[in-house]
Amino acid sequence: MHDIRLRAVEDDDLPILFEHQLDEQANRMAAFRPRDRDAFMTHWGKILDDPTVIARAIEIDGEVVGNIGSWDGPGVRLLGYWVGRQHWGRGIATAALTAFLDEDRSRPIHALVAAHNTGSIRVLEKCGFRRSSEDVSTGDDVEELLFRRDA
Repeated sequence: MHDIRLRAVEDDDLPILFEHQLDEQANRMAAFRPRDRDAFMTHWGKILDDPTVIARAIEIDGEVVGNIGSWDGPGVRLLGYWVGRQHWGRGIATAALTAFLDEDRSRPIHALVAAHNTGSIRVLEKCGFRRSSEDVSTGDDVEELLFRRDA
């Protein structure tokens, strides 16, 4: 198994995370629009300055392979994660989410996932999330499913 470690996101991680979010295939899977460098850095500046956000880098053997975090959404605690595509299919997201849920004990905790993102749906289900009846459609004609974990 991998030596997965979660740690606070640092400024030096941002160029790596920026490159991850530029991947076209990952963006299609996540139904995500990448940000340009300035917008990305501004967004992450806000994340890192917000005391309600828990933002962690996912490391394997000292290499940053993704990020995971949680924040206060409208009336709910939300979480999200991103693993660089070159690391997909190795159980990293599941292991990182398992470790993260030990750190952020907020319950219930929710996650939104594009309906076609079966890999991420499997990760959430393996980690004890169940689909909520409250699905969301964005203005981009993307159906997102809401998942929730209570315990």
